[in-house]
Amino acid sequence: MTPGARISAAVEVLDLILAGQPAEQALLRWSRASRFAGSGDRAAVRDLVFDALRCRNSHAALGGALTGRGLMIGGLRAAGGDPAGLFTGEGHAPVPLAAGEGTGSAGEVSDIPDWLAPLWNNSLGADADAVAAALRQRAPVWLRVNTLKATPAEALRALAENGIAATPDPRLATALRVTENERRLSQGRAYRDGLVELQDLSPQLACAALPVAPGMRVLDYCAGGGGKTLAVAARAKGLVLVAHDADPARMRDLPQRAERAGVKVRLEADPAGRFDLVIVDAPCSGSGTWRRTPDAKWRLTEAALRDLVALQAEILRKAARHVPPGRHLAYMTCSVLDPENDGQVTAFLRDHPDFRQVSRHLWTPLDAGDGFFLSVLTRQ
Repeated sequence: MTPGARISAAVEVLDLILAGQPAEQALLRWSRASRFAGSGDRAAVRDLVFDALRCRNSHAALGGALTGRGLMIGGLRAAGGDPAGLFTGEGHAPVPLAAGEGTGSAGEVSDIPDWLAPLWNNSLGADADAVAAALRQRAPVWLRVNTLKATPAEALRALAENGIAATPDPRLATALRVTENERRLSQGRAYRDGLVELQDLSPQLACAALPVAPGMRVLDYCAGGGGKTLAVAARAKGLVLVAHDADPARMRDLPQRAERAGVKVRLEADPAGRFDLVIVDAPCSGSGTWRRTPDAKWRLTEAALRDLVALQAEILRKAARHVPPGRHLAYMTCSVLDPENDGQVTAFLRDHPDFRQVSRHLWTPLDAGDGFFLSVLTRQ
């Protein structure tokens, strides 16, 4: 596909998304209907679409319209390019620009939804604008070295076999930031043999901060794909790991991932008993990950956020029943919004005076990877 044809494809996909279709679904629909597109074309169109969604409002302002075409025009202008060079109408390129089209100005346009802006500012304070700006950029790719199978040096050598370059983070030697050829990861020995797992730096730092000791019983109460379960598994020997999710289908890949990582995990639909550590990585707005899932930023509503906060409170209440005195409950979200984080913990402690908070951290793209919150509570 020519650059102009890729622009046309991105316009088509973006119009589907703006009409209400989830981004991944719209991209899959286009891909299935475009058998002529190679893997490089599909990756390029995906990048164009996600870049436009990260900067939806400002690119629409520059492009003069909140349409797929307007977003592509605005994106080209934001990058310092001339849209007329690609909007030629030749081949499969978009039709040429009309007189005066794409001459708007972004000005003070924010790429945070208008209704959310006050809450965003209150939650992040002086960092609000900087975090919003960071979410307009692509997220880096991070790996976690599985120390049950390799040292960081061994993992780096295995990655290099496939031309994948990565560097360790000074705060956590097992966290590797990929700097070259991330799209080769799934085909390489390091990933295939379980030497590394895809996991952002912020949740890696959170898992490293959990109170884990040999022989503990650990319950991952909202396990999903099991990333936190596998990260904790490498922290100490003899752990008894139990994974639970209200929707068991979310855990369908966990057995295969655990086998690849060399970890034993029990999947339980209705976990019983008490545990030394209960991890609650609660469903949330995902506001800390919006540079990875930018369409979620524009689909979130006030009503949906209220429902999420209520669901988080219910999950915390249920999970707390599995924590005996002297043991720990770890509450996590990939959000930077206060009602889902400190506000949620404050409400829980008010209703559960036998718990107290022993540590708390909020990571943002300014100091780690994704936005991520951790509160470690203990039952007295």
